Amino acid sequence: MQLTTDFVLTRGVAQILPTKKGLADLMTKRKISLYEGFDPTSPSLHIGHLIGIRKLAQFQKLGHQVIFLIGDFTGMIGDPSDKSATRQQLTHEQMLNNLKGYKEQVKNIIDFEGKNPVKIVFNYDWLSKLTFEDVVKLASHFTVQQMIERDFFQERLKTNQPIHLHEFLYPLMQGYDSVPLEVDLEIGGNDQTFNLLAGRTLLKAYKNKEKFCLTTKLLTDPTGAKMGKTTGNTVNLTDTPEDIFGKIMALPDTLLPLGFELLTDLDLPQTDPMAAKKTLAFDLVKQLHGSTQAQASQKHFEQTFQHQAPEYKQTLKLKTNLIQTLAQISGSNSEAKRLIQQKAVDLNNQTVTNFDQPLKIGDKLKIGQKTFVKII
Repeated sequence: MQLTTDFVLTRGVAQILPTKKGLADLMTKRKISLYEGFDPTSPSLHIGHLIGIRKLAQFQKLGHQVIFLIGDFTGMIGDPSDKSATRQQLTHEQMLNNLKGYKEQVKNIIDFEGKNPVKIVFNYDWLSKLTFEDVVKLASHFTVQQMIERDFFQERLKTNQPIHLHEFLYPLMQGYDSVPLEVDLEIGGNDQTFNLLAGRTLLKAYKNKEKFCLTTKLLTDPTGAKMGKTTGNTVNLTDTPEDIFGKIMALPDTLLPLGFELLTDLDLPQTDPMAAKKTLAFDLVKQLHGSTQAQASQKHFEQTFQHQAPEYKQTLKLKTNLIQTLAQISGSNSEAKRLIQQKAVDLNNQTVTNFDQPLKIGDKLKIGQKTFVKII
C-alpha cells in the first residue's frame, strides 16, 4: 500500500484542529515537525499507546520530523483526563525506572536510526526549570471555568469526589511542551483534546506560532468503554507474542472494526469474527515481533485453545438470575450486563444476548475466551 497524506490524516483520526485542509496544505508545502507525549506511569506501553505510535510512524514514513516525548515530569502530576479519582502521584525516580524499556518496546514500529530518525525528548528538561512566576504566567492563560467544566470533573463534583489543585496544572504543563519544541502538530487520543488545545493556546501566546492538533479515535466498545475496563484484557507491549495473540482473540467481536482501523493498515475482512480476529492478531504480532513470531503465536493459539475441548473446572453457584450469577466473577451486576452486551458470554456453546436468560444446575458458561465455568 502506498502511504499518502490523505490516508494519514484520515485513518483512525477523530478530529484535526483547526482544519484538516489547513494541515494538508502545510504538509504539501514543507516537512512539518510533530510530537506525541507518553507519560511513563507504568513500565509497559500498551495497545492504546500503539494507536498514536503507529500514527507517528506514518508521518515519519512521509518524511516529516517526528518527536517521541516522554513525560517524565507530567507523569509525576498525573493526567486527570477521564479519571473518576485522583491518580496516585509518582516520583521522578519511578518515572525513570518505568521508561527504561520504552524504546525497545516500539523500535519495530518507529525508526530511531537512519536518515530521518525519531527524536526522543524528556519534558523534565524544561518543566523542572520553570519558576513559580513562570507557572503563574502560564495559569493566567486559562480560567477556572475552563477547567471545572470538563466532564470528568463534573462527574466528581456530582459524586462528591475530591478534585486536587495540582490536577488543574496538568494541561498547563502538557501544553507548555509545545513552546520549547515549537512544533507544527501535536498528536493525542481524542480524550486529550483539551490538553492539546492548551498547547495551541500557549504556543500562540509565547511564540506567536499556530499549532495543529490531531486526535485519534480510541479503542472502545459500542458503550464507550475503553478496551480492558470490563474484561481486564489490556494488551501490554511487554506481553509475550503468544499472550498478545491470545488477548486479541479474546476481544469482543464489536471491537473488530476499530481494531483494524486503529491497529493495522488492513481492511476489515468479510469473514467470520474468529477468522477476522486471527488476521488482526497475526498482523499486530507481526508489527511488534516479526512474521516468524506471528506464525508461531498463531500456531500456539490454535493448538492450545482452538483445537482442544475446554475444561470447565471452575464452578459458580446458581443465583437468582444470569446477571447475579455472572456478577460473582465480573464483580458487579453492571459489569455482568456489559459482558453480555459485548457478546462475551456463551451458555452451552450459544452466545447469550438476553439479560433474563434462565440457568440451571449443570449449565456451562464461557466468559471471554479463557474463562470456563460450570453452574452448581
